Amino acid sequence: MTTRRTRPAPRPPEGTPPRAELARQARAVLADAVRIAHWAAGTPGPGTAAPLAAHALERAATALELSPAQVRAGWDRARLAGLVELHGDTARPGWRLRAWDRDDSAVLRGWVALFDAWSLVHAAPEGIEAGAVAEAVEAVPQVLSLLQLSAGPVTVPALLDLLGQRVAELQEERCEVPLGPGRTAPATSAAPAETAAGQAAATTGPARSADLNALLLDWALEGLAAVGALTLGKGHATLTPLGNWAVWVKLEQICVAAQSPAGNIEQSAADMLLGCARLTPGPARDEYRAWLAARTVGSAVAELLAVARGEDALLRGLAFEALRVVGAPAEPEVRAVLAEPSLRPYALLWLAEYEGNDPDDAQDVLSREEATWLWVDTAAAVADHGETGLLVRHLDSAVQGTVPALLDEVRAVGHPRTVQVLVALAAAHPDPALAKAVRRAAFQVHTGGA
Repeated sequence: MTTRRTRPAPRPPEGTPPRAELARQARAVLADAVRIAHWAAGTPGPGTAAPLAAHALERAATALELSPAQVRAGWDRARLAGLVELHGDTARPGWRLRAWDRDDSAVLRGWVALFDAWSLVHAAPEGIEAGAVAEAVEAVPQVLSLLQLSAGPVTVPALLDLLGQRVAELQEERCEVPLGPGRTAPATSAAPAETAAGQAAATTGPARSADLNALLLDWALEGLAAVGALTLGKGHATLTPLGNWAVWVKLEQICVAAQSPAGNIEQSAADMLLGCARLTPGPARDEYRAWLAARTVGSAVAELLAVARGEDALLRGLAFEALRVVGAPAEPEVRAVLAEPSLRPYALLWLAEYEGNDPDDAQDVLSREEATWLWVDTAAAVADHGETGLLVRHLDSAVQGTVPALLDEVRAVGHPRTVQVLVALAAAHPDPALAKAVRRAAFQVHTGGA
């Protein structure tokens, strides 16, 4: 049960096509990706998570009568849109591909995943620092908002001015004030020639910055056009119906959260997750989307992962649920935490589902030890926040066939909450003999015995 207030379902802006028409347009954008996904699903060893191998690229191009560049681009789009799932060198259809012809919602979710990953679809210009690219990506939502509110073509100079303002705000928030005319760097022991060169570079800073912003804006607009979010004219850009709808949805999510009693949009990640802990999955995802929409992707993902590294196992699991809503933009950061034992099982499951695995089959990606560690971590969350009956029922979810086998492997896995979990389970279990065995295991872990 929840006390959230309800309101009528928001209506999209006047002129927005019906969902069936939006889905038709999304299917058109992803037509090549769907063809390649079907080909890959029916072909042994078509490729890996990296781009298609050369021999597979040639086979696909011949079979589908596409150029190698079209095949490579379609393969990337199929992965980003969740149309294929990869198992070693074998690809098989993701759930969205199986539902593609009959489920408009699955199609739109697949296209939105591609839209969110526009910066991965269209490679950034070479020779530009990663920080500058990241700032441009963080500034793009403001550019899209202007396009959406304008409800028509917007000139490139107006978009460039907005991008420059937003980048300057981001730099100011990070206390990164670029040197320019009239500003000098702190005195150093640099040689006179080096100092003169530095001062010359400083005086050209603003001009170079404007040129860089123009280059990055062109890249962003081309990337958004490549995924079907906007069209480019001579000196102006216009959102497509799909792009207009997607931006409206994201703005609406912010409005929904701002009207919620909990005010989760303004909360830290930890407080937001706690506020969503007792919501059912649908309303919880709405809260996650609204909270994410009010922040830059990079900062939101970093905050969620920081919470996941904490001691509260419930928040760890919820943080990865919120990261599922982020989708493709979170993939590099999630993949980077695979080396952290406390996050690895969650990250493996996240990546498996991101790559299209059915959630019911995703557990197969975990080793026996990882599954046991996750069982203990989930039990810790239940012990801290759930009911005793839930902890007893949690026994049934263990991969081990018997309680003695489970206890042996739990003792060996080294989870920091093992003792507390076993003590709580022993106190909750109605079977005296089983409770005694669990207490003995807890004592052995506590004392370091075998």
